[in-house]
Amino acid sequence: MEFTAGGRLEVRVTQADVGKRVSVRQLTGGGAGAEKFTDTVGVLTSWDAGVLLITRRTGESVRVPEAALVAGKVVPPAPARRRGPAATFEELARISARAWQPVESEPLGEWLLRAASGFTRRANSVLPLGDPGLPLDEALTRVRRWYGERGLPAYLQTATGAEGTQERLCAELEKRGWRSEVTAELRVAALAPLGDRPGPEETGGSLVRLDRTCDDAWLQRYQRSGVPGPHVVHVLGSGPSVWFATVPGASDVPAAIGRCVVDGRWAGFMAVEVDPARRREGLATAVMTALARRALEEGASAAWLQVESDNDGARALYEGMGFAIHHRYHHFRSI
Repeated sequence: MEFTAGGRLEVRVTQADVGKRVSVRQLTGGGAGAEKFTDTVGVLTSWDAGVLLITRRTGESVRVPEAALVAGKVVPPAPARRRGPAATFEELARISARAWQPVESEPLGEWLLRAASGFTRRANSVLPLGDPGLPLDEALTRVRRWYGERGLPAYLQTATGAEGTQERLCAELEKRGWRSEVTAELRVAALAPLGDRPGPEETGGSLVRLDRTCDDAWLQRYQRSGVPGPHVVHVLGSGPSVWFATVPGASDVPAAIGRCVVDGRWAGFMAVEVDPARRREGLATAVMTALARRALEEGASAAWLQVESDNDGARALYEGMGFAIHHRYHHFRSI
């Protein structure tokens, strides 16, 4: 990382660069005559009271005391991804939102307040794609009141790590005491290679059944619904073209399940779950393959999915299938 001009370290960032992507170096100590430096790259989200706040691609906020700053410069936006289909953040945010449609919603300027009796944060959080039409503090007051009237915690879903994401909003929420409870990755991949994988019928495994609706057995395998009610079925059944996959098990509960929402060129994969006793048998791959083939038949060419950042097993599976991180998203909760 080059900071020098004529052999000298230079600080070439100012408070006017808030909102831009920067690279900075700070002095963090040293000993025995050796200085120690730390480099940070991210969006400069604030510069107040002698402290720079820089938000990394992962959503992590780094505080850099102005007095410790020894070099810095504005850098170009994060380089374009080298894997997966091209897409903007806003396109994927809207596509993924249509796959988890709430029971009720209300616009607040260009924000969308969503609620579904608490089933999934995605259907029970604000989607802030633009200007709320009010000063931020007033907008957040409206958000807290709207969710409070429904007996729900107030969440905002924000994103970091791609061009056009919301690092500054994340920093403003942190400043006001909101806390990020969950961080997940939105990953993308070409769809055809998923459908080209051998299906279970070609490897002697269990057949995958595809249906337009989820039955009680499917819901018993789905671990995130609690006691399923009409709101759960509504959210799961929402989307332009929804498919549910089931691998029959030895009992009435399926061995594996999955869900896919086809929306134009995109196929979104979610709710892929396997009986713990049947893991490492390729059932998750079989479910993904069957759903991918159906999505290809409907004209889709690109795939997306969401996986929580601490789910190492699922992340490794999807990495092996060719899914690359496009951006990360976070659910901030009002404390």
